Amino acid sequence: MMHRSVIRPALLVALLTVPAVAGAQNGVACENGFAAGFACDQIDLAARIDLATFETDRGADLWGWTDPDTGHEYALVGLTNGIAFVDVTTPTSPVYLGKLPTATIASIWRDVKVYENYAFIVADGAEAHGMQVFDLTTLRGLSADPARRFTAATNYNGVEGNRPGSSHNVVINEDTGFAYLVGSDDCAGSLHMVDIQNPTSPTFGGCFSADGYTHDAQCVTYTGPDPDYTGHEICALSQGTFDSSSHYSFVDVTDKANPVLISRAFYTDAVYAHQGWFTEDQRYFLGGDEIDDDASATTRTIIFDVADLDNPEFDFFYLGPVETTDHNLYIRGDYAFLSNYEAGLRVVDISGIETETLTEVAYFDTYPESDNESYNGLWTTYPYFESGTLIANDRDYGLFVLQPTFSITSVEPTLPSEDGYMLSAPQPNPSSGQTRLTLTLAESQYITAEVLDLTGRRVALLHEGPARSALALTLDGSTLSSGLYLVRVVGEAFHATQRVSIVH
Repeated sequence: MMHRSVIRPALLVALLTVPAVAGAQNGVACENGFAAGFACDQIDLAARIDLATFETDRGADLWGWTDPDTGHEYALVGLTNGIAFVDVTTPTSPVYLGKLPTATIASIWRDVKVYENYAFIVADGAEAHGMQVFDLTTLRGLSADPARRFTAATNYNGVEGNRPGSSHNVVINEDTGFAYLVGSDDCAGSLHMVDIQNPTSPTFGGCFSADGYTHDAQCVTYTGPDPDYTGHEICALSQGTFDSSSHYSFVDVTDKANPVLISRAFYTDAVYAHQGWFTEDQRYFLGGDEIDDDASATTRTIIFDVADLDNPEFDFFYLGPVETTDHNLYIRGDYAFLSNYEAGLRVVDISGIETETLTEVAYFDTYPESDNESYNGLWTTYPYFESGTLIANDRDYGLFVLQPTFSITSVEPTLPSEDGYMLSAPQPNPSSGQTRLTLTLAESQYITAEVLDLTGRRVALLHEGPARSALALTLDGSTLSSGLYLVRVVGEAFHATQRVSIVH
C-alpha cells in the first residue's frame, strides 16, 4: 500500500470502513464457485482467523517461516498493533500463538520479512519505530494463547545521522544477510542498508539515495542472463512518484559504500510503481502500479524484459479480469500470485511469458462485498511454503489459509503414465510429521484421496473433489500412531495406492 504521504483522499473512507465479520472458518472446499461464501476457483479454504481474534481492526503485510528443525510452518501476520504468529502446519487447524506488540504506536502499514530464524519488522507512520528483530525459535512447542505477548530480541534504530525512524517496507536478501529499509525517514526514502548476518546485532551498512523515494524492492544475488552482473547483488526498486515519472530502477549494491544505479525502466500511463518481482530465471520483471486505475478497465501487471540490465525494456501489459486495484505480487515457478485488494488472490500462469501469454488459472476472493477500486481487501499472499499451503492477509477479513487443488511447487512434475495418471512416492518416507505426494493427471476429474490403516479403516481424508493436472497431497503423520498406512487415490477411471510408514 502507498506511503502515508500519498493516500488518495477519496479513498480515506474506504480505508476506515471495516465490515462486521467474526469467527473462524475451517476446511471448506471450493465447490460450485464458492467456499464459505467466498468466490473461488481451484483454491480451497483451509481456515480463516478474523481480525477480532487478533484484537485489531486492520490487517497489513505478512510473511512465512518454516522451522528448519521441526518442519512446522508459521504465518507472520501484520496488524495495526503488532505481528501475530500462527502455526499453520495443519492448514485446517491453525494455532494462534500470540503477538509481538508494535515498538511504538499503531499503524496501518506494517511489514515483516525473515532471515535465518529471525523476523524483521518495520512500520510506516509509526514515529521512531526502527526495525524490530524477533527470535522465531521462541515459537517452538508453544500451544495456543491469544493473550500471549512476545518481546523483541533487539530493536535496530540506525546510527547518528542515519536514523530510519518509520519505514514502509523491509527487504531482505537471504543470500547475503543484508536487509534494506525502504520508504524510511533516511536515505531520501530509498535503500537504508543493514547488515543482519548477526541477527541480534544489526549494523548500518550504507545508503542509496540517488533515485529518490523507494516504495518497495527485491534484492537478489544475480544469476540471470546478463553476464555483466553475474554474482552481483542487484536490487529492483519500485519508485512510486504519484505522477508519470514513476518507474522501476535497477541498482548494483554489491559494494555497500558505493551502490550504482544501473538503469531505469519506464512504462506508459505510469502513476505509482508500487511493487514487483523477478521471474525465477531473472529474465523478466513483473510490476504493479497501485494507482493506474484509469489506464485500463481492469488491473494491469507490467512486464519488463530485463535480459540486459543496462537496458531494460517494457515488454507488455497483462490485463486481469476484474476492475479493482492491484497490490503485491510474488512469483513461484510458473505462477504469479497477485493480491488485488477487493478481487482477492489471483493466480496467473506465466509459463507463456515469452509469447506474451499469461493466463489466470485460479482465484480466491477474500473480500466478498464488491470488486471496486479501493484499498479494502487482500494485501499480500505468501506462496513459498514447501507444503504448497498459501497464507494471505486481508485488511478486513483477517488471515486466510488456502490450499490450491493443483501443485504450485517448483519441483519438475511427474508425467502421467499411459493410463492417464501418476501418483508419486511419498516424501519423506518413513516420516514422523508431514509427508507429501503428487498426483499428476492427463485429464481433470473428480478425485478422492484418503489414508487407510491396515484394517482398511479411513483415518484421514486428504482430498475429495475435482482436480486438474497436478494435485499436491499432504499427510500429517503427527496425528497418527506409529505404523504402516496406505494412501489410496480413486479417480473416475483409476485407483492407486502408496505405502507410508509413520515412526514416532
